[in-house]
Amino acid sequence: CEISATFDLSQPTISHHLKLLRSAGLVDARRSSFDGRDTYYRLNLTGCAGAFREAAAALHPALAPTPAAKPAARSVLFLCSGNSARSPMAEALLRHRGRGHIRASSAGSHPKPHLHRDAIRIMRDRYGIDLGAQRPQPLTAVARRRFDCVITLCDRVREYAFDHGVTTTMHWSLPDPSGAGYPEFGRVASELDERIDFLLPVLDACPRER
Repeated sequence: CEISATFDLSQPTISHHLKLLRSAGLVDARRSSFDGRDTYYRLNLTGCAGAFREAAAALHPALAPTPAAKPAARSVLFLCSGNSARSPMAEALLRHRGRGHIRASSAGSHPKPHLHRDAIRIMRDRYGIDLGAQRPQPLTAVARRRFDCVITLCDRVREYAFDHGVTTTMHWSLPDPSGAGYPEFGRVASELDERIDFLLPVLDACPRER
């Protein structure tokens, strides 16, 4: 697996440590929806942040969290298959949290005719964001635009050799909530919101596309 190759450790050793990290609530795992033999692991950043805060407080009370800095001016593209649920929600949340400093866009490899009604509902009900006028768009609509960071949300789209011409790419393996109903949209939106909260400081380190 990629983790074994990166750290030059055996698969049993990697599996043992991943089990410990998952038990501690520091790592989450999800089977790929594209290839069931693959598993995507991600840091539970909220859990990690809590653990670091506790460790810092145990060392010295002066090690308190510092206020968040103003987000850097960056452009980010979110990609999924239908551009009707995950990617437009991510686009809306990043634009909302970026407070005018982030230019967020989204597109799909096989865009649907309309945004899913539950994506529109959850954004309106939970975050006060209106997506009613937004429409899915294909990859060709953004192919000539430059972005500082491209984030794929669909395991299938990750496998495509989409030449977006940027050095900073990420993959967030998220299930498609389209067939699961409103509660699943709420769960996916919550995970996106958490990931985007931790994405903002990372964008400061992304090289600007010129």
